[in-house]
Amino acid sequence: MDLHHYLPYLAVAWMAYFIAVISPGPAVLALINTSMTKGRAAGMAFATGIMTGSVCWACLSAIGLAALIAAYAELLIVIKIAGGLYLLYLAWKAFRSAASRDDALKNMSGTGSETLRRLYLKGLALHLTNPKAIFIWISLVSLGLPSGAPPSIMAVYIVGCLSIGLLSLNAMALMFSASPVVKGYQKARRYIDAAMGAFFAFAGVKMLTMSV
Repeated sequence: MDLHHYLPYLAVAWMAYFIAVISPGPAVLALINTSMTKGRAAGMAFATGIMTGSVCWACLSAIGLAALIAAYAELLIVIKIAGGLYLLYLAWKAFRSAASRDDALKNMSGTGSETLRRLYLKGLALHLTNPKAIFIWISLVSLGLPSGAPPSIMAVYIVGCLSIGLLSLNAMALMFSASPVVKGYQKARRYIDAAMGAFFAFAGVKMLTMSV
């Protein structure tokens, strides 16, 4: 494996992936909200779920996801509908929280109503039902792997993306679960939840109405 030859391509693709990971979107905003309201462990579990979903799309892209989409276009429509409805569900939860007069945060010790396993699965579901993630991975694979690249380079690329994503998202979970951030959230909880709800509602409607 001539890794040195492919490093310039990989470096550009890894940078593009890093920007995509930290850019505001449904997954990132849900991670921030989870970290602020449920604590560090919850945020890290949610982040791990997101990255598991990302790796699933990465592996599918490596084996020719574009061809699969062309052959089974109906599957993408199902994913789009599921993703849009899930985002609208998150919007409803956020609006309900914003309307609540109780501004006490949920138990921060990780023993609240949602287990870490459930939060992990929520992060996984959010990413697996996002059609945009599919096309981002197809684009990134094309960017990072020139024609004729061996499978070993694809493996290096995916491992690199996994490392970047885990470090970036877990760093965000740590940052947004910090005490000063949580205190700020407590003061502005209803406004933040309303803004989150508006974003999720917009993203959900956009996902349901976009063409695929």
